[in-house]
Amino acid sequence: MAFPQGPSLCLRRCGYCMLKQPMRAKHCQVCQHCVRRYDHHCPWIENCVGERNHALFLVYLAVQLAVLLWALLVAWSGLGGGPLSWAWLRHRALLLLAFLAMAVLAVVAVLLLASHLYLAACNTTTWEFMSRHRISYLKHCEAENPFDRGVLRNLWRFFCSRRLVAWEQLYSPEDGGAV
Repeated sequence: MAFPQGPSLCLRRCGYCMLKQPMRAKHCQVCQHCVRRYDHHCPWIENCVGERNHALFLVYLAVQLAVLLWALLVAWSGLGGGPLSWAWLRHRALLLLAFLAMAVLAVVAVLLLASHLYLAACNTTTWEFMSRHRISYLKHCEAENPFDRGVLRNLWRFFCSRRLVAWEQLYSPEDGGAV
C-alpha cells in the first residue's frame, strides 16, 4: 500500500498479525511480531534489531570487537619467540589457527560495526538500505533518504534519544526529503 503524500499518512496493516504498522516497521518472520524501525533479525542475539535496541546492538558489536582484539593480543604474545621451524609450528599450530580465526572474526566485527555506524549516521536501516526498491514509502521518493537530518542530528537521535519517533510526521517525499 502506497502512503499518500502530505501530513496525513495512512498506517498500513501488517499482513501477518493484522496490527496497524507505524512507518518503518516490518514484521519479522522469525520472531513473528512487528518491529518498529526494523533493521534485521540477528541470529547471534536471537532477537530483532530495531528502534529500541539498535544503539545497544552497536555497543554489543563494539564490545565483541574489543574482546577479539584483546584475544588477538594474547594469542600474538603466545606466538612470539623462537625461530620458525617445524617444531615451532607443531607446538603452536592450534594457537596459530585460533589467532587466524580471531583475526577473521575481528575483520567481520569491524565491517559490521562500520556499516551500522554508517547507517546510523544516514538514519537508515539495513532493511531500508537493501530493499529500498520494494518499500512503498521509499520506492517513489524523490530524496535518497527522506529521514536524513544530517550526520550529527541523526547520530544524536540514534544514540541519545530514547523516545519513540512518529516517522509518519517526519516523512515528506515531495519537498526533497527534508525532515
